Amino acid sequence: MQSDPLNDAMSTIKNAAAVGKSECIIRPSSKLIGRVLKVMQDNGYINQFEFIEDGKAGVFKVMLEGRINNCGVIKPRYSVKKVDMEQFEARYLPAQDFGVLILTTTDGVITHMEAKEKGVGGKLLAFVY
Repeated sequence: MQSDPLNDAMSTIKNAAAVGKSECIIRPSSKLIGRVLKVMQDNGYINQFEFIEDGKAGVFKVMLEGRINNCGVIKPRYSVKKVDMEQFEARYLPAQDFGVLILTTTDGVITHMEAKEKGVGGKLLAFVY
C-alpha cells in the first residue's frame, strides 16, 4: 500500500537520475504529480513527460535531463507565507538561487520564485536542485 504517491514519484525520479537513466515510469499517476512534473519541466529539470492510460490510475513516462542532484517531498506540508519563504529556502536548498521549492497556492502549483513575484503564500510540496 502506498501512503504518499508524490513521495514515491520523487524518489523514482531521484533514483533513476542517480544511476544515469534517461527515462523512468511513475505509477500511479495523479493530477498533483502531473502539475509538479510540469513545474520541473518548466525549470529545465526534466525534458518531457507523457501520460499513458493503462486502465487503472495511469502512468507517467518521464524523460530525464540529467540535471537533478536531489529532489524530494517536504513533510509535513508546511503552510508558508511570502515573508517566511527565505527560512524554508535555507532549510531545503543548498545555496541561494540554486534549485526550487515547489508549492501549491491559490494560483496553482508554482515555484517559490513565482510565489514571491505574485505575493502569495501556500503549502510546500517538494524541492528540486
